[in-house]
Amino acid sequence: MTKSSTVFSCQNCGAQSPKWMGRCPECGQWNTYIEEAASEDIKPARSSMAPAANFTPTPLPEISSDKSAHRPVGIGELDRVLGGGLVPGSVTLIGGDPGIGKSTIVMQALGSITSASKVSNQQGRKVLYISGEESAPQIKLRAERLGVDQQEIFVLTENCLERLLEEIKKLKPSIIAVDSIQTIYSNNITSAPGTVSQVRESAGQLLYYSKASGTSTMLVGHVTKDGAIAGPKVLEHMVDTVLYFEGERGHPFRLLRAVKNRFGSTNEIGVFEMTGKGLKEVLNPSSLFLAERPEGAAGSVVVASLEGSRPVLVEIQALVTSSGFAQPRRTAIGMDSGRVALLVAVLEKIVGLHLNDQDIFLNVAGGLKVNEPAVDLGIITSITSSFKNKPIDPHTLILGEVGLTGEVRAVSGIEMRLSEASKMGFKRVLMPRSNTKVKPPKGMEAIGVATVEECLSFI
Repeated sequence: MTKSSTVFSCQNCGAQSPKWMGRCPECGQWNTYIEEAASEDIKPARSSMAPAANFTPTPLPEISSDKSAHRPVGIGELDRVLGGGLVPGSVTLIGGDPGIGKSTIVMQALGSITSASKVSNQQGRKVLYISGEESAPQIKLRAERLGVDQQEIFVLTENCLERLLEEIKKLKPSIIAVDSIQTIYSNNITSAPGTVSQVRESAGQLLYYSKASGTSTMLVGHVTKDGAIAGPKVLEHMVDTVLYFEGERGHPFRLLRAVKNRFGSTNEIGVFEMTGKGLKEVLNPSSLFLAERPEGAAGSVVVASLEGSRPVLVEIQALVTSSGFAQPRRTAIGMDSGRVALLVAVLEKIVGLHLNDQDIFLNVAGGLKVNEPAVDLGIITSITSSFKNKPIDPHTLILGEVGLTGEVRAVSGIEMRLSEASKMGFKRVLMPRSNTKVKPPKGMEAIGVATVEECLSFI
């Protein structure tokens, strides 16, 4: 008779212990250990459809290159983030908060793929939508609401991994979507669905099949309260691409960002607007983020953030007010708070502003997160504008990285930033002096500055 026992597994990193511990010694997280049933003679079974391992060392020049190109999904913003589309045999993990639009984007992508196949006369390109959370009628209603092409889309509502693999082998789809990976369980594992061992085994079996058959697989993953994909971190290491949906519930638009991509850049973002008929592509994000910008308001500054190959104009808002506490508050939303503290110190030491008794609140309007140093000068300018209650010309763009001694350093991609600003009607730009070698677009005045004090003298 098989000897059964229990083991405690960390739901963050997958570490195991024979007894419960409050703090995981591997990842340092608290209260992540849960008890799982274990059996000494049960081991995760490798899929019979897994690719055969090559145990013979092969010289690198003799290895044939992977000629498989990206296959466009048909949704421009999604293809941009993926690096051109889905790659045959790849596994893509999509994460995000509940209700952010994960299932919506997957259904729209499947419908776009089948529509493109029909136009190009690629018959038999079947796609399979596997749902472990919703019933088939619910999925049907969503597809009708989104207006997607339902031809060649097959729906399977099943949670058992072994039965899923049997149906996949019979249907032989070109693309598989699993919503969500946390609801799939294997009979070879005795723990409950959603635990570390179940998620690892289910993702591993689907990964083996995808690599062996050349099928593109999309996995939808839940996120924890900290915003990370639920389950072991090894799940992100196993897949080829990890996409995160970002957005605020009070705003209609969503940002799709790649945090890992073996077939493209991780700097690209896709911008969507959530409507009653699904996610709509936003082809000009700058106009969206600046649509409700107040003119003549102190503390409002426009900067150009470069997201991969796309320049995006965003508004930085600052509010500086007298503090009633011994320790003034420093709050930054959409940017690195440590970077903000550094720039506030530059203003106090180099410029001479007395901010030690002021509360400083910073926000990137629209919910976008900007982390590149090119927005440093815009942050400093917005804080100074709010502190002095002096509005900045609404047609002025501000660019530049700021050093600890108050110098303004050059930024990359200056041509793309200026071109985007010119399209949006900006007439003047304050930028690093070392970037003035680039000729600005017609009708735009470029002013080069070398220090923070010089920049502030123009506002």
